[in-house]
Amino acid sequence: MKIAMGCDPNAEAFKQEMIEYVKSLGHEVTDFGSEDVIYAHTAIEVAEAVAAKKYDRGILFCGTGIGVMLAANKVKGAYAAVVGNVYSAKRACLSNNCNIITMGSQVTGNMLAKEMISAYLACEYVYNERSGKKVDAYVEYDEKHSI
Repeated sequence: MKIAMGCDPNAEAFKQEMIEYVKSLGHEVTDFGSEDVIYAHTAIEVAEAVAAKKYDRGILFCGTGIGVMLAANKVKGAYAAVVGNVYSAKRACLSNNCNIITMGSQVTGNMLAKEMISAYLACEYVYNERSGKKVDAYVEYDEKHSI
């Protein structure tokens, strides 16, 4: 898969370790940077690239993962979830068809981050009776109300 990754300046070292890890899993990674202290700019750039299907998925980092998640979710077609455990990383894909996950470099250990990334990238969303209609509802809203 082609993975877009970015972060705020505080998460640079964390992101670099995760980039190397994702590459070791056999994925192609593009680093969207971390120099901009306004992390929303990087998050939006990653989200636009993923929503445009230039990348299969995105992974974003900031101190908590919350700020980059909020910024990414402003982009039509971007569906980002902050994850804090392996189960939520899997469900972001399997139940919610999220194309971006976010996490906090200041609240997530490196080994847990790798486990969450591995779990997320190993999953593929398959439309199903339980989750499909829920995903349809927010995608439909996004298509009708986003600029």
